[in-house]
Amino acid sequence: MSGLYLHRDLGKLESEPIRAGFGRGLLEAGRRDENVVALCADLTGSTKMDLFAKEFPERFVQVGVAEQNLVTVASGLAAMGKVPFASSYAAFSPGRNWEQIRTTIALNDRPVKIVGSHAGVSVGPDGATHQMLEDIALMRALPNMVVVAPADAVEAEKATLALAEDSRPAYLRLAREATPVITSERTPFSLNRAQVFSSGRDITIVSTGTMTYHALLAAELLYKEGVDAEVIHLPVIKPLDAVTILQSVQKTGAVVTAEEAQINAGLGGAVAELLGENLPTPLRRVGMRDRFGESGQPDELFKHFGLDANHMVKTVHSFLSELGRQ
Repeated sequence: MSGLYLHRDLGKLESEPIRAGFGRGLLEAGRRDENVVALCADLTGSTKMDLFAKEFPERFVQVGVAEQNLVTVASGLAAMGKVPFASSYAAFSPGRNWEQIRTTIALNDRPVKIVGSHAGVSVGPDGATHQMLEDIALMRALPNMVVVAPADAVEAEKATLALAEDSRPAYLRLAREATPVITSERTPFSLNRAQVFSSGRDITIVSTGTMTYHALLAAELLYKEGVDAEVIHLPVIKPLDAVTILQSVQKTGAVVTAEEAQINAGLGGAVAELLGENLPTPLRRVGMRDRFGESGQPDELFKHFGLDANHMVKTVHSFLSELGRQ
């Protein structure tokens, strides 16, 4: 791994829900700036807005089960100089209220932070209806919108604080399940830069959100098998850090993307667009392949859908074999 102050022993990591880091970050953002306000659609505890609501009840709005109202009220507050964070499950926001986000927030360039919790198949037993997989595609298609998917709770806290100080509309994607904490307080974070978490020369793995842990684990397994993989973590999918990705690809000549979301128009789509326009390069995408999720435990769903490290290793070996590099 590179010297980015990661936790190095991937087999002995503590786990914490990414949304817990958001809750801490929101509370601290509220302490730093009295213009930060929070809105929720009847899921205060689940989305970890409860810390903020308890300390700043006069700056918290419970809109109830009304996701379209959630974001339009947030847009109005932003127009009056506030910095609103609006949270719900990702299946409902942006899943149910995308048009209101488009028209009242993105079109008007309001600095509303839409927080989509419980994203991806790791929602688990709730099944396909609540396993939001299309949100990256939906949100990165919107002009003016920043799209952020932290790797762990520590990075989620940093991302929340950074978004509170950023003047752009943004979407913050959070997972439900406890996720291994791979970063530390000293790990750099920026809304404008990707991070090379593990350097290599044979292949580039570009990952985001929960998949970065699996990408790092896959890189360790690959190294033992003679493949030197470079792992780029993209906490910010839009705007895409083209420079870091292209520099890596020029060195390795092959790319695998990894996301807990639909590969169509998601991270894999974004990287494919970048390479197609700037540096045509062989590409494989790990993610949900044009299908919905299923009910099950998060670990078994990751294996079932081929999102775990072992499947990533097989993908890399097969890919390099096709390229005649093994």
